[in-house]
Amino acid sequence: MTSTQVSTERLAAITSTILQPTAANGVQGRTGVFEDVIGGLTTLITRHRALGTEVLRFPPVMSRALLEKSGYLKSFPHLLGCVSSLSGTEVGIRALVEGRTAGREWVDGLEATDLVLTPAACYQVYPIIAARGDVPRSGVIVDVESYCFRRETSSELGRMQAFRMREYVCIGSPETARAFREYWKGIAEALATQLEVPFTLAPASDPFFGRAGKLMAANQVEQALKFELLIPVNSEEAPTACMSFNYHQDHFGTTWGLRTDDGEVAHTACSAFGLDRLTIALFATHGLDIDAWPIGVREALCL
Repeated sequence: MTSTQVSTERLAAITSTILQPTAANGVQGRTGVFEDVIGGLTTLITRHRALGTEVLRFPPVMSRALLEKSGYLKSFPHLLGCVSSLSGTEVGIRALVEGRTAGREWVDGLEATDLVLTPAACYQVYPIIAARGDVPRSGVIVDVESYCFRRETSSELGRMQAFRMREYVCIGSPETARAFREYWKGIAEALATQLEVPFTLAPASDPFFGRAGKLMAANQVEQALKFELLIPVNSEEAPTACMSFNYHQDHFGTTWGLRTDDGEVAHTACSAFGLDRLTIALFATHGLDIDAWPIGVREALCL
C-alpha cells in the first residue's frame, strides 16, 4: 500500500469518525476526541499569551454596519454570510411556511437583519479599542476567539464553512505591529516543531474578490503583508493554511480612528490560529489513535 493510499484512507477516517458529516457541505460535528485536541491546542496557545494581554470572546455573529465599515464586504463579498429572518404579519408568515402563497417559498420572505456571521475573530476588536481613546506606541495586545463563517465552496477536508479562530491582535506604532507579527511567526514555527507536524512558512494573499482583487492580492504578496504556516493535510502539493500572520498597515487604524498616544494613526497586526484545521492536521499527521501519538506531542497538548 502506497503512502498516498494510506493518507487517503486516513483522511476518510477523520471525516467519518473524528468528525461527523452533516447534510451541509463544510459543516461537521466534532467528537469528544476532536474536542480534547482542540482544548489542548487552546491551552498551548494560551501559554504564549503576554502579560497584560486583554482577553475577548465573541459569539459567531456581529454587526452588519460594523463589517461594512471595515471594508470586508467590498473585499470578500463571496465569502460573507448574512443573518436573515422572516418578517411581516403572522398570517403572511404562516402562509409562506405552510406553502400557501402561490409562486413563493418561505425563503422568499426572508429579509436581512442587522447581523452578519463573523468572518474573522479580530473584526470586532478594533472599534472597541478605538472607543477607549489613544493607544500607547508600544501597543495594545488582545487575545480574541470566535466561531467564524466563510462561504467556502470546496469539499476539501479542512475547508470548513463554520470554524473556530483564535487570534492575537496588536494595535500600536508601525514598528510595534511589524515586530509583533515577526515574533509570532517565530513562535508558530516553534509550536509546529513541538507538535511534530511538517510545515512551511510562506508569503500568501487573501482571496480578494474579482479582477481588482487579483491586483490587491499581488500587492499583498509583493509587500509581504501576509504569511501562512502550511501543513500538508490533503496533499503536499496543496498544503493547508493552519496559521496566518498579517500586517494590516494603517487600514484599521484609518477606518476606526485608532491613534497612538503621539497622535499618529495606529497600525495593526494579527496572528491567527485555525483551531479546527490544526486539529485535523494533527490527526492527519499522527493518526487517529491519540495514545499512539509521539509522547512529546501528547505532553504539549496535555493529552
